[in-house]
Amino acid sequence: MEPVKLYTASPDDTERVGAELAEKLLADSALPRYIALYGDLGVGKTAFVRGVASVLCPGAAVRSPTFALVNEYRGKLPIFHFDMYRITDEDDLYSIGYDDYLLRDGVILVEWSENIPYALPEHYLRVTITKNDPKAPESREILMEEVSLC
Repeated sequence: MEPVKLYTASPDDTERVGAELAEKLLADSALPRYIALYGDLGVGKTAFVRGVASVLCPGAAVRSPTFALVNEYRGKLPIFHFDMYRITDEDDLYSIGYDDYLLRDGVILVEWSENIPYALPEHYLRVTITKNDPKAPESREILMEEVSLC
């Protein structure tokens, strides 16, 4: 997948971009099933996940797994939605069964991936969401790029 840069004007637009990515995941089994999300607090990472889930797991009640650390959604492809905001080391990852999820069939979406650079797989999609216009507080830039470390 070539890098893609998109601009959104609302949380609904951000969800739509997530839904479009989910359609691509269903159509192309070669795309990585691990999606590392980057961005500051409140930029729309969970909105993006809601969009992905709307296609892969219709009807799923998506919310940030800040305290649960991982939420699972069932559907066409199961989604494992992580929030690594409070993860500080490999012991924390081990305690939530992170490695076990990497072996399961499904799509993994990880918020706050910047907190676990040592635990990212060799092949993944990096989605970076940033606020891009101080005069339009809901506007976002979304950069999606495939990363391969091998």
